Amino acid sequence: MAVSTVPSDYDRDPGRWRSRDERWLIGGDTHEVVAARIGRECGVTVLDVGCGQGRLRELLPGRVSWFGLDASPTQFQASPHRPLVLGDATHLPFPDETFDAVAALWMLYHLADPRAAIREAARVLRRDGLFAACTSARTNDPELCDGYPPTTFDAEEAPAVVESVFGGRNVEVERWDARLVELADRDAVAHYARSHFLPPEIADRVATPLMLTKRGVLVWARKPGGRGPS
Repeated sequence: MAVSTVPSDYDRDPGRWRSRDERWLIGGDTHEVVAARIGRECGVTVLDVGCGQGRLRELLPGRVSWFGLDASPTQFQASPHRPLVLGDATHLPFPDETFDAVAALWMLYHLADPRAAIREAARVLRRDGLFAACTSARTNDPELCDGYPPTTFDAEEAPAVVESVFGGRNVEVERWDARLVELADRDAVAHYARSHFLPPEIADRVATPLMLTKRGVLVWARKPGGRGPS
């Protein structure tokens, strides 16, 4: 099965990413879940890899020290949050064991080798630190399409990819399969289609309001307190 990366077009076509609308979400996103757990369980330093506009930063408790990293100059310039580093997820510019938590949300499918980024996340995590990553399933949005092309980090394989770095007994998996997005009208469907690389004519083929079934996975990993991940 051929796989590819999801286009990282934030600089070439920023309008595509901006076509997203958080009002579509019925029950929030994984950012809320990750921020809540980090706030409960972790220390005070968090690295947000592929942070975009800093959604995770906005949700974290005030006592948490957030550090963002993104490879897109457009996202870097537009983000209101600092400190923020323009950098590569596969070569993090931080010393070993710097952070209590590392998040890589909705971004590993942009990379040709997600394991390289996960290994870097493990390297900069402190002992017993928490890693979080999430992604969609290829069977996402069945109301709009018959399936998305395979990528380098889909929900079908994501747990195994994380386990290959952290070890299976250090990994937890949360899956979702529920109607979590509501598109009120044709314009919302058209914007959603653009944001997800779907053909615009889909908006003319469906009735609205439209509820979308979202399928995906949130993978947690804990860096062992003894010897770190290889």
